Amino acid sequence: MTAPEDTARPVPDENTPAAHVSAALLERLAGELGSRASKTIVYGEPVTTDGITVIPVAEVGIGFGFGGGPARTVGAVTTGEGGGGGGVMARPRGFIEIKGGTAAYRPLRNPWVDVALPVAALLAGTAVPLLARRLTKRRIG
Repeated sequence: MTAPEDTARPVPDENTPAAHVSAALLERLAGELGSRASKTIVYGEPVTTDGITVIPVAEVGIGFGFGGGPARTVGAVTTGEGGGGGGVMARPRGFIEIKGGTAAYRPLRNPWVDVALPVAALLAGTAVPLLARRLTKRRIG
């Protein structure tokens, strides 16, 4: 049984070149993904408590790809090999806080950056003077 939405989709002609079919498929896929990516993906539903409204903010990425092999002719039928896939990724980035009539964006901090940068600075501050002393000893002696 065919769903009503399947009958509304255009079907490529048998003589249509593969490049045109791929382009039409990519165009249709991008349109469908774009229509499904609404503002609630980037900006979550607002939450209000004690006069403070918080709106979650996320970074959203959409990606997809397709590949195909050479066309083969078997009798009167030309076939090809191929495949594809896609996905959507969302990462929390922060939130908008509305309090007392003013709004402020509060980014979420990355704990790895908060730890890695001070440790790297400490290591560099320790290693650079030691290397400088060794290099000057080799030049003098």
